[in-house]
Amino acid sequence: MSQFAEYAICLLLLTGGAFTLIGAIGLAQLPDFYTRLHGPTKATTVGVGAIMLSSVIYFSSRDGSIGISEILVTVFLFMTAPVSANILAKAAMHIDVQTVDNTEGKHWDQ
Repeated sequence: MSQFAEYAICLLLLTGGAFTLIGAIGLAQLPDFYTRLHGPTKATTVGVGAIMLSSVIYFSSRDGSIGISEILVTVFLFMTAPVSANILAKAAMHIDVQTVDNTEGKHWDQ
């Protein structure tokens, strides 16, 4: 494995870990359902994507061929995370989940 691949893998793992940690903190600390939805859907998706990309680089440099399964998992993650977040938000709007008091705008006016 080349030294450049090792540095890229380290950088992507650190970046992915940082984004995943930020998403987890957002999930635990934000005040209501709608704001908590942002943490796991945005920051954690980027974090897991960076970790999966580091896995692609590792197995590609070790075996000499591109790891199709890791690429497919990454594509599936990036395609399904926004859709699932949208479905969760719409379901919360239908069952009238309350927001915090200082939320601006009406959620059905969008």
